[in-house]
Amino acid sequence: MHLSAVVNALLAAVLAAVLWRHVRLREHAAGLEAALEASGGQQREPEAEAEHAQATAAAAAAAQAQSARAAADYAGALRALAEGGTRMLCTGRTHTERVCRFRGLCYSSEADEFVFFHGNASAMLPNLGARRFQPALLDLSAVEDHNTQYFNFAELPAAALRLLPRPVFVPEPVLIANRFNPDNLMHVFHDDLLPLFYTLRQFPGLAGGARLLFAEGRGRGAHFRLYELLSARPPLLRAQLPALGRLLCFPQAFVGLSKATTWYQYGFAQPQGPKPNILVSGHEIRQFARFLAERLGVPTGPGGPDPPPPPPPPPDQDYILVFTRTRNRLILNEAQLLLELAREFQMKTLTVSLEEEDEEEEGEQEGGQGGTRPFADVVRLVSRASMLVSMHGAQLITALFLPRGATVVELFPYAVNPDHYTPYKTLATLPGMDLRYVAWRNTRPEDTVTHPDRPWDQGGIGHLDRAEQERIVQSREVPRHLCCRNPEWLFRIYQDTRVDVPSLIRTIRRTVPGRPGPTPGRPQGAVSLYPSKVREARCQGSARGDAGARLTVSWQMPWNLRYLKVKEVKYEVWLQEQGENTYVPHLLTLQNHTFTDNIKPSTTYLVWIRCIFNKILSGPFADVLVCST
Repeated sequence: MHLSAVVNALLAAVLAAVLWRHVRLREHAAGLEAALEASGGQQREPEAEAEHAQATAAAAAAAQAQSARAAADYAGALRALAEGGTRMLCTGRTHTERVCRFRGLCYSSEADEFVFFHGNASAMLPNLGARRFQPALLDLSAVEDHNTQYFNFAELPAAALRLLPRPVFVPEPVLIANRFNPDNLMHVFHDDLLPLFYTLRQFPGLAGGARLLFAEGRGRGAHFRLYELLSARPPLLRAQLPALGRLLCFPQAFVGLSKATTWYQYGFAQPQGPKPNILVSGHEIRQFARFLAERLGVPTGPGGPDPPPPPPPPPDQDYILVFTRTRNRLILNEAQLLLELAREFQMKTLTVSLEEEDEEEEGEQEGGQGGTRPFADVVRLVSRASMLVSMHGAQLITALFLPRGATVVELFPYAVNPDHYTPYKTLATLPGMDLRYVAWRNTRPEDTVTHPDRPWDQGGIGHLDRAEQERIVQSREVPRHLCCRNPEWLFRIYQDTRVDVPSLIRTIRRTVPGRPGPTPGRPQGAVSLYPSKVREARCQGSARGDAGARLTVSWQMPWNLRYLKVKEVKYEVWLQEQGENTYVPHLLTLQNHTFTDNIKPSTTYLVWIRCIFNKILSGPFADVLVCST
């Protein structure tokens, strides 16, 4: 099928969903036509003829009534916009945190801008004035504060609607956002799919039947099918909007994405690394992975969104999965690697590729099988693997589909420091992911093949002066750098590598001393449950004349403790003399204690108490107690 035919089919489907009145008229006209056709050419008895005439008249009346309702709906929507205008209410204090809900936001295809109409009922919170352009109202992407991802709108009085093209209304709720890089699988998952998935669930108005509108202006991209899995309605691209109408209006639109699920920053303002305040855990990542696997038709375990892992497969079903590359960043001794991994860990080794090929290739290599596969097949393979091995690259984002207890082995070319590039290490070590992570680095220049004559974006350095080329070739480690065109980074990351297999196996063995896969007897996926407040906290002070004073504090255990299996429970009590800036902490095992050391007579103390589970899970403090001796 030609691409133009596919695009035309999609536009037709979208138009049918958008144009209320015309859809309804067409449906009911077709129903009436079918009723008339069924009646034609048949001889009926007078009574049957009368019944048929009544049915035909009723169908015609129903069609007319529904057509009138459709016209009234459109007139009502137009009147509400013309009189009331657009309304906006946002959450988040800054443009990097903000997600906004609009009623009556429009898009002008001729101006290629979103439009806010000011009417009698318009509201704009926050009302930032000119600060809305410093730098923007919000980020359309989950990548924070990137200057190509900002959102703003033009403003017009609602009266201007009389001078503009007749608006077309989109009936369903719309989530408007940008895809950051739809051709890179890491960006697709980290910056688009995960934020979209949880933003759709954050707002009740988006919970069912919302349509995604990607406003960045790019084409479908290599992974558009994954975006289509998030909603029952096909996504819209910005380039498709002019075909729908010169003025397109959204009675209900949400703009922006939640950044709560992102864990990595790519080095636009400082060298890349984990975000300083990661808000997502492996439990949320696995819930998303389960949803996506089910939409891809990959079977998952029974139970809720994060079911317990199935029992380990028989030994002859365990396997190690190796991502193979055929264009760049090659493993030059891949056959040897597969054979030695299979021999060392006593399990099959399979290879799989995510590179697009004209023809799907499947074949067997020494110690393994491999080839390019549809993405659903890749997910199926990853979700059952005991170990995933890959050169550093976007394909490692598929580690989020690995079963609990599996091992991620990331290979780095010569002069690339694993500590400086950790998106997949950060993912694998999130609480609740329950994955083991291993990084191996090639330290031998003789095991490296460079490509200085390639284009710059594939690691070539021919465009640089000879002194800089020589410096890069002689360098033993890429210095920390910003994204995204550092020539030394590109030169090294696109090298081909002959893996020192004994060195790699020793590195893996330091993390995985036994057989890869879930650790027997070790509970997987346990959620950290925190104590609630202690109850009925009391304190009483007394003076003992010349002997000093004492302070007695007592409390009851948190109410949720009786429902939890906790190995160790302790209580932390802070004492602070009123008016002082410092406090004295005490760690206790009992639920009452009398303090005498350093307690002063005729003094007021502030007392805070909280419970601690298993040494590290600290609950909230109870309300402060005020006690006098």
